Amino acid sequence: MSRAAVAFAGRGAYGPSSLGSLPKGHAWVRRADELRAASGLEPLSALDGADRFDPARHLRPSNAWPLIFLAGLLDAERIADDHEVIVVLASSTGWYTALAASGALGFDDAMRLVQAMAVAAEAPLESATGELIYPLTDEAWRPDPACRRAVDAALEDAGDAAGLAVDLGGFAMIGGTDPALDRIAGALPTVQIGGRDYPLRLRTGDGWHTPLRASAGAAAADGLRDLAWAAPNVTLIEGSGQRFTPWSTDPADLARASLDRQAGTTCNFAAAVRVALREYAPDVLLLPGPGASLGAACAQIMVAEGYRGVRSRAEFEQAQSGPAPVLLSMRR
Repeated sequence: MSRAAVAFAGRGAYGPSSLGSLPKGHAWVRRADELRAASGLEPLSALDGADRFDPARHLRPSNAWPLIFLAGLLDAERIADDHEVIVVLASSTGWYTALAASGALGFDDAMRLVQAMAVAAEAPLESATGELIYPLTDEAWRPDPACRRAVDAALEDAGDAAGLAVDLGGFAMIGGTDPALDRIAGALPTVQIGGRDYPLRLRTGDGWHTPLRASAGAAAADGLRDLAWAAPNVTLIEGSGQRFTPWSTDPADLARASLDRQAGTTCNFAAAVRVALREYAPDVLLLPGPGASLGAACAQIMVAEGYRGVRSRAEFEQAQSGPAPVLLSMRR
């Protein structure tokens, strides 16, 4: 049985190809719909079963985040059949899925958490928010220090109006107000990767993981102090690279990390992956739920680490085509 690290996807992962991910008869799907109904929200089964993907409907945080949570959790249920899960990590709001998958929170409490934070992410701000993505490597996945310096300089100039939302290693996801992102986009040199020009503005843009959402996240957290936290049954690696192990976790510390830091601070997904690779040496990194979008980011981090001797994009692609690939998406 292979030893697996599991990385859960977060905001922005649920897209048109994700429709039909939720089996309506599953107990978790039914329970999620009950909890949504109690809050006056559309059933997840109806959203997932729609005939077509509607960005205005499906990409709203209050709909998208719980959809991602549930799809990832359903896949996690199947992983133990074929793999020994040795460590769990997540990008962005995938952390809420990781908490449920590791047993740190029960299903109802985890669903309450992701739903409350998603609603907080929709709270109106004085200025509309957006998000852009910018590469930190070249076509061959070699780190480009000039791109990193350009991002750092642009963010310093923006102040609290924008922030590095997610550090994906090979890409920076920047969230902020529309005026701040306009200035940042104008300051960043245009780069072409894979036939696409960057910086690239994304359709998502809730300002999560930036100072803009710190107060909304804190308000949501105040209503969640009664959640029943426990030590996880498998090591969790948070977006700062901090580890929460089954034998040393204080549930109160895990609660503080999950409730008080998520909304207003950067998720350093690259750091979490590096810790998982260096400290646990998994045979494979698994991407459950609508996690295929993390594939390139994880591959770039593995190459940067020289994981299992793979030190270039070509070597990674060769390893992936062999009998024992090191990165697998469960939805591809």
